[in-house]
Amino acid sequence: MPSLKLTRQRLLIALVAVAVVVLIFWPRAKPVETVTVARGPIVQSVVATGRVTTPTRIEIGAQVTGTVETVTVREGDLVKPGQLLVTLRDDEARAAQVQAQASLVEARARITQLDRVAQPMADQAVRQAEANLRVAEAEYQRAQALVAQGFYSGSKADDAARNLDTARAALLSARAQAEGNAKGGAERALANARLVQAEAALKAAQARLDNQRLTAPETLGEAARVLTRTVEPGTIAQPGKVLLTLADQGETRIYVDVDEKNLRYLAPGATALGVADAYPGERFDARVYYVAPSIDPKKGTVEVRLTVPKPPAYLRPDMTVSVEMVTGRKDDALVVASDAVRGADTQEPWVLAVQDGRAVKVPVKLGLKGVGSSEIVGGVQAGDILVVAQAAAGPGDRVSAQPRAVGPRRNFDVPGLSR
Repeated sequence: MPSLKLTRQRLLIALVAVAVVVLIFWPRAKPVETVTVARGPIVQSVVATGRVTTPTRIEIGAQVTGTVETVTVREGDLVKPGQLLVTLRDDEARAAQVQAQASLVEARARITQLDRVAQPMADQAVRQAEANLRVAEAEYQRAQALVAQGFYSGSKADDAARNLDTARAALLSARAQAEGNAKGGAERALANARLVQAEAALKAAQARLDNQRLTAPETLGEAARVLTRTVEPGTIAQPGKVLLTLADQGETRIYVDVDEKNLRYLAPGATALGVADAYPGERFDARVYYVAPSIDPKKGTVEVRLTVPKPPAYLRPDMTVSVEMVTGRKDDALVVASDAVRGADTQEPWVLAVQDGRAVKVPVKLGLKGVGSSEIVGGVQAGDILVVAQAAAGPGDRVSAQPRAVGPRRNFDVPGLSR
């Protein structure tokens, strides 16, 4: 009996020793952060950052060099088409205009003089010359007859011939003068040319004077906003130097650069939600209207343009905004946190599922990809527990599930839009 009792004690000690060894060398379960597959809505979207733009941006500058006299607007002011913005000193331009006006009056007076004085006098001179020629011809004939009869010497006939030649020359001169003063004549053409030159000079002088007054273009819409002002009274304005920059108050647009890997998700007509960095609590609707046909090779991005149908008052040109463009939506899907999916961008995505205290590799098939969440259309079911990718665990490891704590929503998240 004592021997049997001793044997039992030794056996008990051996079992305890084995248990201690097992406890020491048996792999312990690793605590890992986990998420649960659940059913719910998901929205696939692409998020990008860009800037607010305006359809038309107008740079106002002087076409001539001059001293700035007045500036009537400041940054932020709204201006209407044709409104006066900047004036330059115009003393010289006004003097040139007065001189051109005087030249025009002189040219018009010359035309009037031709019509009322020179041409009638030339016509009268022709008639007088014709009469004198007739008298000279009669005197010449009479002188020849009297010389032939011996009443006069030959010198009398010579005098009559000279008078006849003089009368003929006077008639030719009178006719030339009359033709020059008539319509189509040289004098008339010269006077008309001077009139055209005077009119052109006046237009040029008026244009120079107008260049001293810078106004908002007539092609603007209802109004434009002054974005920048780089001029003050007394400064020298020069051609090519921008004095004011205006933004037409037309359609508000947003230009963003999107990673080219998201190109397959983008198409005109997609709805979007925008938020300005300066107003993170305010959101506004937008819509994609243009996707660039080419890729920027340096940045690997594609340009996307959006319109803002109802822009909020706080939006300003060049303001930084973020937009979330909706490319897909499901109201009832199997959804899990995106960081629980491994190899999401490969042909064989998979997850680590917690099964009987161990991490098991499970191939999955993905659907829509939301912001921070992904749809799983095959491989797991609702309620399955998955290990997040950041956890230090691999297939076959013993794990202890530690459910992820739900943190606060991001400022950009909107219920029912992104999760």
